[in-house]
Amino acid sequence: MNIVHRWYCKSDMWAKQLTMGMTYATRDLDLGDSLLEIGPGPGVGTDWFKERVAHVTAIEIDHKLARALSQRMEGTNVTIVEGDATAMHFADNTFTSAASFTMLHHVPSPELQDKLLAEACRVLAPGAPFFGSDSVPSLRWNLFHLFDTRVPVDPDTVGDRLEVAGFTSVNVNTFPGGFGFSARKPA
Repeated sequence: MNIVHRWYCKSDMWAKQLTMGMTYATRDLDLGDSLLEIGPGPGVGTDWFKERVAHVTAIEIDHKLARALSQRMEGTNVTIVEGDATAMHFADNTFTSAASFTMLHHVPSPELQDKLLAEACRVLAPGAPFFGSDSVPSLRWNLFHLFDTRVPVDPDTVGDRLEVAGFTSVNVNTFPGGFGFSARKPA
């Protein structure tokens, strides 16, 4: 992420927006006791999840972000793993829920995005929810992502992509500037 994007993702403005989205996304979900957060970045979502789930595991590919978040979460119920979510080293059926908020567009190709979705399904326990959101391109979005990896996810096809990855009960809702999704690993 570029410097402006990194600043924004640590801002109170972003924290407020993300928290509202996470509250809405989880309103009818049982997260269980072991949530996987995919791509936590600076950890605004991690802060929110750690108050609601017994244990949070967050996988972050960026070395600096993973190190900083690991130090900040030391002594909490959060484990930070530096790694690639398209090839996770977790056992099958490990987590009771998984979340991915506004990070799929940072995965460098649609094929790798699909691998990430399939990996999320693999590591979830049967019946567990996978949920999150992502942004859609706009002038503002493009400016924030200058020189970033940015591969937009089409809200019109993400439902089919989740089903191909193995999920059922797929629900996609669009809103100004983005979309939210929820799905379940088959029981």
